Amino acid sequence: MDGRISNFQQQASLRRYTMTEGSEKGLDVIDCDNGKIRFLLNVSKALDIMQLYHEGQNVSFLSKNAFVAREIPFTRRFEGGMLYTCGYNAAGNVPGHELHGTLHTTPARVTRMECDENGILVEAQIHDTELFGKNLVLRRRITSAIGSGSVMVEDELTNEGFTEAGYGVLYHVNFGYPMLDEGAKISANVVSCVPRNAWAKENVGTMYEIEAPEAGKEETCYFLRLRTPEISLTNEKIGKKCTLTYSHDTLPEFTEWKSMASGDYALGLEPCSTVLDEAFTYTKIAPSETKKFFIRLTVEKI
Repeated sequence: MDGRISNFQQQASLRRYTMTEGSEKGLDVIDCDNGKIRFLLNVSKALDIMQLYHEGQNVSFLSKNAFVAREIPFTRRFEGGMLYTCGYNAAGNVPGHELHGTLHTTPARVTRMECDENGILVEAQIHDTELFGKNLVLRRRITSAIGSGSVMVEDELTNEGFTEAGYGVLYHVNFGYPMLDEGAKISANVVSCVPRNAWAKENVGTMYEIEAPEAGKEETCYFLRLRTPEISLTNEKIGKKCTLTYSHDTLPEFTEWKSMASGDYALGLEPCSTVLDEAFTYTKIAPSETKKFFIRLTVEKI
């Protein structure tokens, strides 16, 4: 108890609401504010993180599509967002499947919401099922300590079917202005790097550097192996650093996506279970088996 505080919402809060206008109309949102960072959770889209702010400044990439409730083609509804979870039927471009899979477009069922001295806690379940096919259940837990610069996403994927299933998963973590700006730097302990195509190979010398936006500039993509499961984006202009850590055992691969195009200015740092494109492979999960994943985002002043 603190006699200076009339209501705990002076320190932190959880608010749940439904969007009412435009393309986002109907989306179910949980607005989380721990006093240091604020993050929006999209209940309608797998409880992914829509946006994240640190002391009022935006960290995440939000595409020109913004948030879209309708199920329309990927390029017309991809919002980026702070976290867009790709899977489980596809991560990247897998023939016969929608780009980046259908997990993100699956609504979550919230099972627990708390905001008190112990921190912010939201739990939900997302079901990925098919008639005569898979029965995968994702139990997602999102936590953030009061007054901290961190948010943690912990996932448990369980095969509740009676036969073996396969999955591919990629945690598409996206940065935008002002966290992403000319002069910002990416830092990680990289063991190996495979450029996705000839253009990426030509630009490999600047893969850790953020340039000024350029109209029509082609994106670059790199498939990485990291020695330690940690990668950071540092922006000295605004005096901030954002660090992503993750479960290396279940997310052994890593993809860097960089778009320096004007109007599509974004950086994706993406832990994943598999290399993408032709090297994509499913990880097997036995009946009643559970696989555990986590990612943690920490924003700090430098």
